[in-house]
Amino acid sequence: MDNFIYITAVFLLAGMVKGVTGMGLPTVAVAMLSLVMAPVQAAALLVVPSLLTNVWQLASGASVYPLWLRLWPMMAGICAGTAAGSVLALDAGRASGALGVALAAYAAMGLLNVRWRVGAGGERAWSPLVGAATGAISAATGVFVIPAVPYLQALELEKDELVQAMGMAFTVSTVALAVSLTARGAWQPAAAGLSFLAQVPAMAGMLLGQRLRGRMRPALFRRCFLLALMLLGAHLALESAWR
Repeated sequence: MDNFIYITAVFLLAGMVKGVTGMGLPTVAVAMLSLVMAPVQAAALLVVPSLLTNVWQLASGASVYPLWLRLWPMMAGICAGTAAGSVLALDAGRASGALGVALAAYAAMGLLNVRWRVGAGGERAWSPLVGAATGAISAATGVFVIPAVPYLQALELEKDELVQAMGMAFTVSTVALAVSLTARGAWQPAAAGLSFLAQVPAMAGMLLGQRLRGRMRPALFRRCFLLALMLLGAHLALESAWR
């Protein structure tokens, strides 16, 4: 019962973060759930809420077909990387450590405002490689923001295009992760049932976050969010190292 209350609170918070920032549901959910369960179990609970909220985000703007034509090599790389990563699956302790390092690295890049630009020629070469790296990290940790989000930001897309591109990458990552978890026997009926239930607080949190978006300073919220992620990532990495 305590775990159920904790899971509900986590998905409510994660949905709110996504509603405000357009991202962060899997990152927050997996990071906080990993404090009480293995990352692979946390990732299994994430499947349905992540898929629904990301499809919603993907469909909220203009036609996605032009973006798909541009980004399909990255999406293919995500699928290939997830498949390869699932074969080389880490044990729970190492997965928690990898998750902590990924979260801390992502937060540090955000806090330091690390930015770069990828030109058209570089995009053709980098897209499948970035996708493959994202998929491999996703298979190990359940988190698919590294290096996908920094890379999409480097493409200098318009704001609405960037939100949709992240929605596309997260949707493909979620589907690929679900297939990987099913193949590994980690998405059992019990996990699937809890995952369906978790969509309720996740969607409620997302709606709340969308309402809050216009009432708060996004820069301050983002800074606090990244700092919290860095502390949480450091905790997971250090705890794994001490085992």
